[in-house]
Amino acid sequence: MSERRTFNTPLREPLNPIIYQSLRAIDWHNAQFFLTMDHWHLEKAAIIRQYVTELKAWIYAQEEAMESVGKGPGE
Repeated sequence: MSERRTFNTPLREPLNPIIYQSLRAIDWHNAQFFLTMDHWHLEKAAIIRQYVTELKAWIYAQEEAMESVGKGPGE
C-alpha cells in the first residue's frame, strides 16, 4: 500500500488491503478488456467495483454509528 495513506481506523485497517487488491483487480480486468475486447472482463470489473462501493458505504455507516455511541439526545 502507498505510504501516503495516513488516515486509518481499527475498522478500516483489515479492509484496506482488500480494497487495494480489489482496485488492482478492476484495473487488470479493464486492461484485459482493451487487449482482448472480451466483455466478460468489463462485467467482472463492474461486479468488483460495486463490491468496493458497497464496502466503503458500509465502512462509513459503521464509523458514523461508532461516533454516535455514547452521545445523548440533542448532543
